[in-house]
Amino acid sequence: MRLSGSSTPISRFLLTLLALYLCLFAVLAINPIDRQAWFAENLTVIIIVSILASLYFFRIRFSHTAYAFMAVLIFLHTIGGHYTFERVPFDWVTNFFGFERNHYDRVAHFSVGFYAYAIGEWLLAKRLVANRFLLFTYPIFVIATLAMSYELIEWIYAANADPLAGAAYLGSQGDIWDAQKDMLADTLGALSVMTFFFWMNGFHRIRTLLSHKQ
Repeated sequence: MRLSGSSTPISRFLLTLLALYLCLFAVLAINPIDRQAWFAENLTVIIIVSILASLYFFRIRFSHTAYAFMAVLIFLHTIGGHYTFERVPFDWVTNFFGFERNHYDRVAHFSVGFYAYAIGEWLLAKRLVANRFLLFTYPIFVIATLAMSYELIEWIYAANADPLAGAAYLGSQGDIWDAQKDMLADTLGALSVMTFFFWMNGFHRIRTLLSHKQ
């Protein structure tokens, strides 16, 4: 992760991710199943992309691995916005596992947890935590908190929007525990990616870095 330094050209990898997103956005903006739901879903993605671009502009930059993880949600969410999450063509997974509902939204929620990787990079680079336990758990708690907040925003939007658009945006598919399961998926994604983070960066190397405060 790079927090400061001279202005450098944007890497080809990041330009490729941006180009792929813009192409996907443009194609899937054509005749979405529900235009109001499409707008609501893509507003979330646009906010995320704008925040990442702003952080990059202010030289708060992450590794290619972190950006790749974060791009997963951006792509999945953009696709979900076109079809609505419950109607994304995901039958092969549903049929293979014998599911009774489309779990594409669960996969997307799992990828929300991938943002914990970038949070972990930032905490480690700035030495903002005292030990490895906090480095591992803090990003997970951040994701869990954001997940809960997002579910509340979804509920408020669904309660005040057009009934059909609200239902399409919420995508609960009749599951009264949908919000709780979504939050669990977010948290499990964060848990998984932080485990990968420690494996990638080395358990002992992380301890050494944390022991040297800036």
